[in-house]
Amino acid sequence: MPIKPEHLDELLAGYEKPEDLLGEDGLFKQLKKALLERALGAELTHHLGYEKGDPAGRGTGNNRNGSFAKTVLTEDGSVEIDVPRDRNGTFEPQIVAKGESRLDGFDDKIISLYARGMTVREIQGHLRELYAVDVSPDLISGVTAAVLDEVREWQNRPLDTVYPVVFFDALRVKIRDESVVRNKAVYLALALDCEGHKHVLGLWIEQSEGAKFWLRVMNELKNRGVEDIIFAVVDGLKGFPDAITATFPRTTVQTCIVHLIRNSLSFVSWQDRKQLLPALRAIYRAETAEVAELRLADFEAEWGKKYPAIAPAWRRVWNEVIPFFAYPPQIRKMIYTTDEIDKRFYTRCDIFCGARAISWQSAA
Repeated sequence: MPIKPEHLDELLAGYEKPEDLLGEDGLFKQLKKALLERALGAELTHHLGYEKGDPAGRGTGNNRNGSFAKTVLTEDGSVEIDVPRDRNGTFEPQIVAKGESRLDGFDDKIISLYARGMTVREIQGHLRELYAVDVSPDLISGVTAAVLDEVREWQNRPLDTVYPVVFFDALRVKIRDESVVRNKAVYLALALDCEGHKHVLGLWIEQSEGAKFWLRVMNELKNRGVEDIIFAVVDGLKGFPDAITATFPRTTVQTCIVHLIRNSLSFVSWQDRKQLLPALRAIYRAETAEVAELRLADFEAEWGKKYPAIAPAWRRVWNEVIPFFAYPPQIRKMIYTTDEIDKRFYTRCDIFCGARAISWQSAA
């Protein structure tokens, strides 16, 4: 519900300087305190079943019993609030639960600072400086430890038996490593299930990408319950298709066309890229695999002398370039690259699931 302008005018009537809004006793903190206390009062009213001062509450066996002071940590610093209570002690607040001293969002700040490489003591000083909040080292350690426990649980969760499409790729991110933040490659498996929903199956950090590493990843996925992957979309790493089919022998491996084009353009001077790129696009946009092969030959005839490494690079992985030609344009757009997942075609995943289910039954 939008706030009426006249209410804002009333709140800002005494505003003269930024501290009046953002300071220790500023309007933001006062407003947060008032809203929290009003919400807690409404929760207690709902719990008791009658408004404050309502005669209907007489003889119900439970009533209001004052309040107690509590300090909660918020993104804007600590806020002192009065938490109402009932005589029977059965009231369980939701917005500020019993035993909780932090509102949603505060733990995220601790985790964010920790991920950026700050030590526990540095986080403590940072929160004190920015939010005037004294947070104990034990609290910071507890928050980060809880997150690590959740991560381990997520990493080992069971998976579906069949995924229509799984994209395998890497992201370059900043990662905390022994109190130092470094740029590292995080390898991930992103899947579409039979309903077309996205799932990150796992994240792995490795010093170098190689076929042995991906074979270990495939075995991990299998041990977590995956029995079949219909399409695996990968970059052009040598040995990657063999690592996949060694674990999932019926999986069709599709090379990421975007990766292949990027690698091809790395051989090309800037002044030639604008003219050469349409010839490359014509290959993967061909109507059939046979037409694509003819266009690759045309490309080599036109550009092969100047850039002799490009066409052979495509031919070396040709068996992984052409699988998507067997499918209609809607499916091609979904599987031709690890960089692009078009939501408009998620609903077509049932085609893959149905096709593989039939072949599975036939094989049985």
